[in-house]
Amino acid sequence: MRLTDFKVLTFDCYGTLIDWETGLWNALQPLLAAGRLDMPRETALALYGRHEAEQERQTPSLRYSTLLSVIHARLARELGLRVHADLHDGFGASVPDWPAFPDSAEALAYLKRHYRLVILSNIDRQSFTASNRKLGVTFDAIYTAEDIGAYKPDPANFAYLVDHLDTDLGLRPQEILHTAQSLYHDHVPAARAGLARAWIDRRFGRAGSGATPVPETRPEVDFHFRSLGALAEAHRAEIEGR
Repeated sequence: MRLTDFKVLTFDCYGTLIDWETGLWNALQPLLAAGRLDMPRETALALYGRHEAEQERQTPSLRYSTLLSVIHARLARELGLRVHADLHDGFGASVPDWPAFPDSAEALAYLKRHYRLVILSNIDRQSFTASNRKLGVTFDAIYTAEDIGAYKPDPANFAYLVDHLDTDLGLRPQEILHTAQSLYHDHVPAARAGLARAWIDRRFGRAGSGATPVPETRPEVDFHFRSLGALAEAHRAEIEGR
């Protein structure tokens, strides 16, 4: 299997293109400061990830920015903190402040010359619009949890992706390479949907799984890169015969 075998790269965004863990950590600072809590970053991210997964299962149709506010309130309750609702709302509105990974825009600009680029993200469209400006490319299609009414890893997301890539862009499943960081949210359900997968392992060399739950069974992947830039370089090497 080669990278040049595919016609479309379908991307998770947050964790793959946008540095959501840094964004989350920064957005949690007002809550931690309010409680005068000296909580390590990895502890805070793991706590967030547990609550996010639970909330997404409980309220799959809730808009992501609202879902973030609800999660923030859950975190405050678990930590025994009474804070003003404005802190919850501020956390919910924080997505536009989350930074892109340093290699994302350049790698996407290169990959756009060779593939269709598509987003499949646990996000709402308004929040993604702000993130898209940091990424610097026009995606050929954008499919969000707001459109689908469910959050990954719900298999409905990948059924929606496959169906819409066929009807919207005339692309078959064997032409899709799903490109994502999260084994839990993306690689497990994408494998079940029969899609080829490239793991962008943004947490390579770090212990734990950060803000992402650990899947019960670790899926095999077709490609493994530590960054999106590394994927772009591997593609360049293929077409240059290196």
